[in-house]
Amino acid sequence: MTTIDNAQTIANLALRTAPPVALDLGKVHAFHTPSGVHTVDLTGDKHRDTPARKTGTTTVRDATSFLAYYEKHHDDATEVYADADRLTITAVLDAHQTDAARWGQHRLHLALRKTDAWQQWMVSDGQLMKQDEFAEFLEDHLPELLEPAAATMLEIAQSIQGATKAEFQSGTRLQTGERQFKFVETVSAKAGQKGELTIPEQFTIGLVPFEGSEGYRLTARLRYRIESGGSLRMGYKLERPADILRTAFGDVREGIEEQLATAVMNGTPA
Repeated sequence: MTTIDNAQTIANLALRTAPPVALDLGKVHAFHTPSGVHTVDLTGDKHRDTPARKTGTTTVRDATSFLAYYEKHHDDATEVYADADRLTITAVLDAHQTDAARWGQHRLHLALRKTDAWQQWMVSDGQLMKQDEFAEFLEDHLPELLEPAAATMLEIAQSIQGATKAEFQSGTRLQTGERQFKFVETVSAKAGQKGELTIPEQFTIGLVPFEGSEGYRLTARLRYRIESGGSLRMGYKLERPADILRTAFGDVREGIEEQLATAVMNGTPA
């Protein structure tokens, strides 16, 4: 045992006193040490002046940004996928070639973001509001009101606000396509005074579904309910907004595909 221990001591001393050796970048080096074999891996990107390959996913919010990044980084094997359910378009910039596999780890992801105006109209769609709430909603969204014109809709909103203390008795559809509400004033100064409130049964709005996309026209139909105490609740119901959203996404996809040298496939990449 003494001879073996002495031999090991001499070996360890030799290892510690060995002259330093310059290690080459881009290689894996192995050394004998008193505790066993020790390896030094100098092949990673941190040991290079530049990465060995492009990796990572870049997310953009509009078609213009998508095309700018795509133009800089794509090649002949790049693949592009559109997912209408998720409202996304994804480019695999280093997709597999016909006769060779590649990493598929450099990606461009267009995640469309809905505008504030679109989301606000969707949240209130089909919801009945108090008169003053409905009037305030119209006033806050005058820029989106197309037909009747915003000025006309503002007058209507003011008329609705002016009748918040009234007791509504009936709602009648006129031949003009408007809805007429009959009411009786309940405030002390006008108690018993009758009046009428006429509102379009439907109106047209213009909304931009996604940031950076085009605008689309939607029809909103008036909804109301006269409650037992004579109060009036009002709202609107949009006609097939999901169809408009799909159309808008399809237009974004088509606009991108027109600028590419490859077809945009339906689905998502692996």
